[in-house]
Amino acid sequence: QVQVVESGGGLVQAGGSLRLSCLVSGFRLDDSDMGWYRQASGGADDCELVSYISSRSTSYYKDSVKGRFTISQDIAKNTVYLQMDRLKPEDTAVYHCAIKSATPPPWSERLQSRGGNCLTGNLEVWGQGTLVTVVS
Repeated sequence: QVQVVESGGGLVQAGGSLRLSCLVSGFRLDDSDMGWYRQASGGADDCELVSYISSRSTSYYKDSVKGRFTISQDIAKNTVYLQMDRLKPEDTAVYHCAIKSATPPPWSERLQSRGGNCLTGNLEVWGQGTLVTVVS
């Protein structure tokens, strides 16, 4: 049984930092990509892809977080991290850990929201999310 434990969210002032962690058990990560989506507005918005790291350790970042967020992984610990620096109020959202096979299709930049939940499509693992609130 696959289990996902996300942690590290919280309330922070603008300009501050948080580090999100996603620990996965019951799933082999050595041939998978790991990433983070976020959903703002209490679930009304679609989920947007924030960042992912591939099985070959290449990475992607949404334009608005480039230079501020850093994704990393520890395969031995089955964990992916998202270091978030210089946070802004517009980063406020629920952040979801996600895992996708390293094979095509590629990551979707946006997942549609239905009833507050995002349609996860071809993702193999989806975490419940951790709330990040940035206040000015």
